[in-house]
Amino acid sequence: MIGLDDRGLTLGDGLFETLLALDGALQAAPEHLARMVQGCAVIGLPPPDPDQALSLMQAAITTAGLQSGRAAVRLTLTAGPGGRGLERPPTPVPRLFATAAPSPLAEGPARLAVSAVRRNAGSPASRLKTLSYLDNVLARRQARAAGADEALMLNGAGEVACASAANLFWLQDGRLHTPALDCGVLAGVTRAKVMAAAGRRGLAVVEAHAGLEALAAAEGLFLTNSLIGVRPVASLDGRPLAAADLVALLRGEVG
Repeated sequence: MIGLDDRGLTLGDGLFETLLALDGALQAAPEHLARMVQGCAVIGLPPPDPDQALSLMQAAITTAGLQSGRAAVRLTLTAGPGGRGLERPPTPVPRLFATAAPSPLAEGPARLAVSAVRRNAGSPASRLKTLSYLDNVLARRQARAAGADEALMLNGAGEVACASAANLFWLQDGRLHTPALDCGVLAGVTRAKVMAAAGRRGLAVVEAHAGLEALAAAEGLFLTNSLIGVRPVASLDGRPLAAADLVALLRGEVG
């Protein structure tokens, strides 16, 4: 049970990973656990034991009765109990737990809307899956209010960064583009898979610093994360976008 003094609850002090499970089998678990370990090094928490993490996630799948079909499995690490104020106890005692829920595959292309909520590219948190996700929540809320499925977030310099819960790619001039990590972007597990798949096809990948005008000239736009895989984007702020056959090919390779 999570105590009322848990720093994950009171301060958003912690990390999480969301994995896809297919018929009870966790997808890309080593990559997700490695990213959590890297995040722990950045924020100064002891890393979780990988065997314990895997056991907790498998137990969550079983408890939820999701041994068949698609499930979203969330692994959460909090900084544990702490007193009032910002300082952690001298020896933190992190809490690790997992939950699972059904995760039907999103149908059809996504509709994007540019959000007024900006990514803070100067913050280490912009490149981590921390428990402080309020900006993402607000961006998604704005997008839904505008009749879109997902938000497109820019950083403080006006550069394209990401969606509220996905990485972004676009095709232009025979090359695949995606915002550079220092734009305030999470190093997505599926993002890395797409970049590797593009490399196998001989397609150059550019980690870009670009404004919205780059998307206006794009030959195809798509989103990636561990639950949606590769999802094409049909429109941005209500304006239809071009579709590219390569997006479907990459989706077939990445899953």
